[in-house]
Amino acid sequence: MSLLSANAPVVDQRSYVFRAQTQEIKERGGNQTNGIDFFITQERIIFLDTQPILSPAVLDHLINNDRKLPPEYSLPHTYVEMQSLQMAAFLFTVCHAVLLVQDWFTDLNLYRFLQTAEMLKPSTPSPSHELSGGPGSEEGSEYYPNITVFLQNKARREDFCPRNLKKMHTVIDKLMLHSHLKYKGTLSMLDCNIFPGLSNDFLESEVNLFLLPVMENDVEENLVRAGTGGISLFSLLPGYKGHPSFQSLVGKLRSQILSMSRPQLSHTILTEKNWFHYAARIWDGVKKSSALSEYSRLLS
Repeated sequence: MSLLSANAPVVDQRSYVFRAQTQEIKERGGNQTNGIDFFITQERIIFLDTQPILSPAVLDHLINNDRKLPPEYSLPHTYVEMQSLQMAAFLFTVCHAVLLVQDWFTDLNLYRFLQTAEMLKPSTPSPSHELSGGPGSEEGSEYYPNITVFLQNKARREDFCPRNLKKMHTVIDKLMLHSHLKYKGTLSMLDCNIFPGLSNDFLESEVNLFLLPVMENDVEENLVRAGTGGISLFSLLPGYKGHPSFQSLVGKLRSQILSMSRPQLSHTILTEKNWFHYAARIWDGVKKSSALSEYSRLLS
């Protein structure tokens, strides 16, 4: 999220606007972000970074630190799941684009979670229909964000194989078939010329999927390679990886994210301050949601 908002991969991670995991947190299997952090760029774009959803690290911290559960929750894992659902429902209501980050392909529980969060999301009529007929005036007038399925944050070389990429798109499209979330038509890896020779109709059902390889410093890697076997032209050239560099792909992803259409969230134009008050009202509504309370009761 730092790389999409304000920082470059070559910058020291300690200066990122969203703090990266420290070595200590990695060693104990913890999570860096707690709750939701936000940052506003110079282009007046608001980025939100959340703690991991359905995370064992959050559950482990809750149990081992003897934190008292709210009175409405009797079990810690129920509380962690409801906390994740509340955050997802909140993001689906106040964001134009939601990025789902995974380090593998793929977890079926994630799609069940998305369907549940979509079901429990606060009702918000689309701004284009508010003035004409109000809530419920037209079927499908409910507001939904553009949702980008951001898979394989640490993608391997074989994930960039066109055949495997096509399978990923097919799987996601079938799993999200009955969802109202806008998971298609707003982001394309084919438009980035990452796969030369592939036609735009290669993916019959292209979803908002983007792959990023492991982040690495290409300059340092080349210097190490040059020092091991003497300096030559080939040792100074980057090795074949089967995909563009991490920095190049992040740039392409950022340009597509920032160029997405951003429809109004309400019938009035929201400034940063007004959006914050709007988001606060939505969060208060999520916390008091009868649908979420009833779902929590069923889990218990």
